[in-house]
Amino acid sequence: MNINGNTVTIEKPTEEVFTFFTDLKNFEGLMPENIQKFEVDGDSFIFGLPGMPEIRLVLKEKTEFSNITLGAASSKLPFTLAADINEVSENKTEVSLKFNGDFNAMMSMMIKKPLTKFVDTLTENIGKL
Repeated sequence: MNINGNTVTIEKPTEEVFTFFTDLKNFEGLMPENIQKFEVDGDSFIFGLPGMPEIRLVLKEKTEFSNITLGAASSKLPFTLAADINEVSENKTEVSLKFNGDFNAMMSMMIKKPLTKFVDTLTENIGKL
């Protein structure tokens, strides 16, 4: 299952945006307002939203100034969430989120709508940076 968020433009240099994403504590400010738990532990963080199990994301990959990829710590729900970062100009950067999960058809049907809303919320909050 793939979910592509909208591309948002931020009035900040690409390097600053990349640095923001590499500090996992900053993801708390991107989360939906109703977040119930958020804890950073080294190269991972755990978060909880109402009606969903807590999820731990681990920093899987980073390509300087262009990509940050987080992945599920649990192999039970294998997925990645990538932020693609593109320089538009010296002080303007585009960011797009991509969710890629390997779920069975039943699970995909159940979680597609809430996950799409989650990615949309993250994207919307990135646009406010």
